[in-house]
Amino acid sequence: MNNPQPRYANDSMPCNECPAGVMHRRYIAYFTWLGEELITVPNFPAWVCDVCGKREYDGRAISMLVTLLSPEAGKPTRRVKRAPQPASRKRSVSHPPSASG
Repeated sequence: MNNPQPRYANDSMPCNECPAGVMHRRYIAYFTWLGEELITVPNFPAWVCDVCGKREYDGRAISMLVTLLSPEAGKPTRRVKRAPQPASRKRSVSHPPSASG
């Protein structure tokens, strides 16, 4: 007999910590330290188990947060100067003889 795998909606998946739980997508407060300052981010996307309470934060959201909290955030990017191109052969331009004589 074919034993189909359980299907989960895009907002849930099995918990990898406990055998009975299902992780659901929720928006929770995220806390992190930036130097000696505690940073709080409300409504942060995460996966939370309905049985054991394990939390896994959304990787894409973490990546964006790290970019925003980077010391380089908001600074202009450095432009790399390109090496000058080798001079191309100059074409001689002939001018028509002037009409004044």
